[in-house]
Amino acid sequence: MLAPSLAPAVAPTAPDGTRLPWLDLAGDADAPAVVLPGRVVRRGELRALVDSAARHLAGTRRLVLVAMDNRLEALVAYLAALREGHAVLVTPGDRPDTRDALRAAWDPDVEVAPDGTVLVHRDAPATDLHPDLALLLSTSGSTGSPKLVRLSWDNVAANAEQIAGFLQIRESDCAVTSLPLHYCYGLSVLHSHLARGASIALTDLSVVDPCFWDLARAAGATSFAGVPWTFEMLERSGFADLDLPTLRYVTQAGGRLDPDRVRHWAELGRARGWDLFVMYGQTEATARMAYLPPDLATTHAGAIGRPVPGGEFEIEDGELVYTGPNVMLGYATTAADLALGRTVSRLRTGDLGRRRPDGLYEVTGRSSRHVKVLGHRVDLDVVEQRLRAGGRDVRVAGREGLVAVTVRDCGDQGAVRRAVSDLAHVPFGGVRVVEVSDHPMLPGGKVDQRGIVALAEAGLDKPQGSPDSLVPRSDSVERLYAVTLHRDRVPHDATFASLGGDSLSYVEVSLRLESLIGDLPAAWHVTPVARLQELADAAARGTSRPAGEGTGDATTRTASGLGGPDGRLARALRRRTVETSVWLRALAILLIVGTHADLFSLQGTAHALLVLVGYNVARFALTAPQRRDRLTALARGLVRVVAPTLAVVVPAHVVWGYYEPRNLFLANWVFGEERLGPPWRFWFIEAIVLALVVAIALTAVPAVARVERRWPFGLPVALTLAAFTVRLELFELPVPRMQGSALVVLFLFFLGWAIARVSSPRERWVATAGAVLLVGTFSGNPARDALSLAVVLALVWWPTTRVPSGLVPLVQVLAASSLFVYVIHWQVLEHLWGKPLLAFLGSMAAGVAYWVAWTRVLPWAGGKLSTPDRKRGGALSVPAPTVVG
Repeated sequence: MLAPSLAPAVAPTAPDGTRLPWLDLAGDADAPAVVLPGRVVRRGELRALVDSAARHLAGTRRLVLVAMDNRLEALVAYLAALREGHAVLVTPGDRPDTRDALRAAWDPDVEVAPDGTVLVHRDAPATDLHPDLALLLSTSGSTGSPKLVRLSWDNVAANAEQIAGFLQIRESDCAVTSLPLHYCYGLSVLHSHLARGASIALTDLSVVDPCFWDLARAAGATSFAGVPWTFEMLERSGFADLDLPTLRYVTQAGGRLDPDRVRHWAELGRARGWDLFVMYGQTEATARMAYLPPDLATTHAGAIGRPVPGGEFEIEDGELVYTGPNVMLGYATTAADLALGRTVSRLRTGDLGRRRPDGLYEVTGRSSRHVKVLGHRVDLDVVEQRLRAGGRDVRVAGREGLVAVTVRDCGDQGAVRRAVSDLAHVPFGGVRVVEVSDHPMLPGGKVDQRGIVALAEAGLDKPQGSPDSLVPRSDSVERLYAVTLHRDRVPHDATFASLGGDSLSYVEVSLRLESLIGDLPAAWHVTPVARLQELADAAARGTSRPAGEGTGDATTRTASGLGGPDGRLARALRRRTVETSVWLRALAILLIVGTHADLFSLQGTAHALLVLVGYNVARFALTAPQRRDRLTALARGLVRVVAPTLAVVVPAHVVWGYYEPRNLFLANWVFGEERLGPPWRFWFIEAIVLALVVAIALTAVPAVARVERRWPFGLPVALTLAAFTVRLELFELPVPRMQGSALVVLFLFFLGWAIARVSSPRERWVATAGAVLLVGTFSGNPARDALSLAVVLALVWWPTTRVPSGLVPLVQVLAASSLFVYVIHWQVLEHLWGKPLLAFLGSMAAGVAYWVAWTRVLPWAGGKLSTPDRKRGGALSVPAPTVVG
């Protein structure tokens, strides 16, 4: 270690030119620099924006706090502050608590808000700043630790060049921002691309949001970066099936990815034409220290690779020690440290490692008191100190992916778990609390860190909480899923689909989840619980609430009067986001029953509902990675449709003489007559059953599964066109060719499947054209076909809709009960013909009552059809398929 440099701080003579020349944004002014949804900021425009922002930051070199997030204003402010030669303290723009803690600890001279607003506290620095100091980043990621990493201009320049070199970044490249820019990994992507004159596609959308990939395609993105958590979400959301023709490489860092997953992603990339770079780094090394060349990813998946250009590793007492031009100046714990020069020349990583015979390096363990949980680096000492300062007798340990806590006399484990989650800013599922009479200790009197982790791991298959709270807190995603999906245990990496969710529970869960989170991610049903809990926690803190769901609503409620009629009206008129497929189901069942009861005549929605069935089956039942799980899901869905239907049809035939024997087998479409009558009343159910049987048959063929992975949109489009030929009367059919025949309407199911797989504007237009040509001309009745087409196009173009919150409970009940209403309404109509309004209301009431009885009362029905998998000790982790209900 070098002696501290105590040279007096002076302003740099050339704050922007010689040290970070790429801050000039020189080069082709018309070249793209930042791609936004619907806008391209070219290099010349970005330079002008930075120039303008720099004028507000001109003057003496000072400490500037930049609240950084993935928006253009924050990016411009960050570049302007660096170009003016200031020392920049980067803090998350979406975490006011972290920003407040850093402000209190470091007293910045200037603050820049995420929207670019500049707040000048003083015109001269409150403390001396060493001329080499460029960046200050939190060493503990999101824990808000006051200890900062001091990075120099040379650190930033060197690591940007190192990364750009081994990734071979070109001027034509474009990286989409899949990570926050306040995170050192995200910043390194920005710096390395600026260094090569390349561009970035700027967004804060999640990788499970289809709009993220729409932007990536529109920008011609050639790369994106991910932490292990990113890859978990990608795997669950169908990334392998996306069409990304310009993608050149993918990088992974931020924590260890299991070797089998490294091999999986490397093989996928090889098959799809892109490379996987596994990287290793720390904030203390500016970002990256090592990388694994893509050609070694499948054969050396457990290695971190070789040092970045200009860097080298040594092994001292089993610990990896790194040297290179990107090693930090040192840490800062007080304002006086900002005047120090270099105090560190060799970085002790805190990771245990070895050099393998092939010359590659491998991390074998962790020696320090930091762990990474879902990409977040957590300082266990900081968490423990703050908990103990709050009066809790705790000891905190951890490993990759888990913060483990033992606590004495806690009273409420849930409260301790929430406190840890809030302090560490990690998802609820990444924390485990164990109540003990004595903390685990080693013979020498030190805390047994491994013992704490072992206790936590031993309880992972048990529910957390006190005896009064055996499931997580009432406002947690885990609790919501446990109650609505009838699960004793909800793992933090589980998803709605993997827990057996289907459209029967989808409506209720989505609406309850929206009350915790606000606007839901487009792919929330395949988003892990831990990530949803992060969003819920952010919404509760008021840091990430969508418009209309945060403090504005609170103001409205207060102004209106919570208890009075004006307040109730305001709450009812406040809008909430509801999936279009949900309210379409509610509307469709109203129109179907109203038409059958002769209250009005609006035909066509039953055909559109078959499209919704295909849409939801593709989203839920066909998302499991294993073919066996998809088959199980489809089979369970078949039972969920057939059972409540036959529970009505069988007694109606046997006891009261309704229908024909063929209806008992839901086979009227095969053996029925070519004329309408009571036996055709269940054509819609027969169509769903045939569609699920066909889906099971297709899924059982391995070759079909391979085709779907290769052409996720093309396969259902081809199936739609093939099934539609039945309608064209090109050949004779051995079954009746009726508009309600299950075989004739099968194409509608496949069309819904195709709509669910839309992942680009081109595919959306193809789906639109298919709907117009096939649905818009299906029956020959213009009014009927127009209504069917309107429903389908709403599904294609508007996946979500804002509706008055007062209607949401009604929509929820109608959509969830629609299957049961359809099944039983014919029997109600038999007794109320000629009384349209009474027949309509009676049918709806009977159907809702049937739904309640089937799903909430009968112990073997509804959610309880998902039986525990005793071999794994938990619920079957496969998605139950959806039905129209």
